[in-house]
Amino acid sequence: MSERKVLNKYYPPDFDPAKIPKLKLPKDRQYVVRLMAPFNMRCKTCGEYIYKGKKFNARKETVQNEQYLGLPIFRFYIKCTRCLAEITFKTDPENTDYAMEHGATRNFQAEKLIEEEEKKIQLEREEEELNNPMKVLENRTRDSKMEMEVLENLQELKELNQRQAQVDFEGMLGQYRELEQKQKEMEKEEDERETREMLDRALVKRLIDSDSDSDQDTGERKERIKRQMTEKPTDILTNDVSTDSTKGSAFSGVKGTKPSSGEKSSGGLSSRAALGSLVVRKKPNMASKAAANDVPHASRLQSEATSSVSTTGSSSSQQVAAQNGSSLSLLGAYTDSDDSD
Repeated sequence: MSERKVLNKYYPPDFDPAKIPKLKLPKDRQYVVRLMAPFNMRCKTCGEYIYKGKKFNARKETVQNEQYLGLPIFRFYIKCTRCLAEITFKTDPENTDYAMEHGATRNFQAEKLIEEEEKKIQLEREEEELNNPMKVLENRTRDSKMEMEVLENLQELKELNQRQAQVDFEGMLGQYRELEQKQKEMEKEEDERETREMLDRALVKRLIDSDSDSDQDTGERKERIKRQMTEKPTDILTNDVSTDSTKGSAFSGVKGTKPSSGEKSSGGLSSRAALGSLVVRKKPNMASKAAANDVPHASRLQSEATSSVSTTGSSSSQQVAAQNGSSLSLLGAYTDSDDSD
């Protein structure tokens, strides 16, 4: 394989390169080259956008009778990617750019237009100064004023930068944070104070309303509370017993006899009024009427009950209570009901 990679070919001793015929090619001949679109363009035929950097197989030729400082100018032919219309552009070495010729329009470029406008203004100024010395003086005066303004602006910027370099931004931010924190605390305290005042006003109003409603019942409530604190639950029984005992003593001829301890503790079972308030009478039926007519039996029960409870009662008070029909006779009527039978 090494014999195919030779770099020097064999030339015979009688080789004469002048005898080799030359090819007569036209000067405007074209070559096929691979290139990319140098700028954004839009096809005039179909309106297709062709963006910068899109690759094409273009035909290249040398432009005849056009040169810039001895540099040749080349023209390129490409086809639209949509309608296959021919688009041509050429090199522009004067502006180090490309110039559109045919088939498309170059998209808007602000920077290039600004540069062209500046160039036009500069050319016009040079033409005016060429034949008018007063115009030259005016332009120089205007330029000097502009330079002075620029220098003043630069000096102001430098002073401003020096002032800002001496400023302690961290300290300023810290002071601002402290001020903001204090302001928030003051607002919070004010809100709490207003809320407290509103609650106090509402409470005072509620108390006034409740006092106006309860002034009528305060006296009764106080009396009721005092009565409940002084009295005992069994006082009602002892009071009734004392009244009944006084009545019994009147019949027996004894005045001012006090109830014994057993009668007070038991609540005075022989009293008619006390048991009458605790026991509801039942309408007597036939059996209850027969039991009520049995007076000796009721007197016997009454005597047994009074003998077990009271130790100071007299026999005469027992007979009077039995004759008058005590509450124990009613209890006997309940015991002789139909259910007990």
